Amino acid sequence: MSPIFVAIDTPDLARARDIARAVRSVAGGLKLGLEFFAANGPAGVAELGEFGLPIFLDLKLHDIPNTVAKAVRALAPLEPAILTVHAAGGLAMLENAKAAASLKTKVVAVTVLTSLDEKDLAAAGVKGSPADQVTRLAALAQSAGLDGIVCSGEEVGAARKAWPDGFFVVPGVRPPGGGAADQKRIVTPRAAIDAGASVLVIGRPITEADDPSAAVRSIAATL
Repeated sequence: MSPIFVAIDTPDLARARDIARAVRSVAGGLKLGLEFFAANGPAGVAELGEFGLPIFLDLKLHDIPNTVAKAVRALAPLEPAILTVHAAGGLAMLENAKAAASLKTKVVAVTVLTSLDEKDLAAAGVKGSPADQVTRLAALAQSAGLDGIVCSGEEVGAARKAWPDGFFVVPGVRPPGGGAADQKRIVTPRAAIDAGASVLVIGRPITEADDPSAAVRSIAATL
């Protein structure tokens, strides 16, 4: 299976369907986040699931342990292949999320968003570099029994070394020459895979291309 999950970040269900239809034979899965979910809800997720690709439901759940567990349980009928929670929610929240999830769903913890750098962390009261924080939160996720984490390609190598059998989702991936947009810690798809990424999340370089299918194939050729 291709490691490329296409990020469909749009509230427009018809556009989302068009993208899914265009990439269904070449992508490894579809990533659906807050923008899509807020507009289309579980019914929209189920509709895109009809294209037969694994669904990465990127909702970044973060609340008290009981609330997150109930949310994970409520999402179980959608059978997402991957579901995100925030590592900063703490050990109990992570443990409850994993316990509530279907055995078919990998629960992964978001560590440090790829839009943040050391200055942003300092402003939020977090000491050290993004790599330091990823290391701390990855260890927490592993101890909670989660399947893996979400981190940038800059940190995935160290995370893989510390957690050899972990599952590592890497967003903020851009093909050579691609614009960074609102991302600060980006790498190329090949660099992320070489460092130990399990899944690459790629959005605009594919979804804004004239031919999304060709864009996926072009990226896949570099791997």
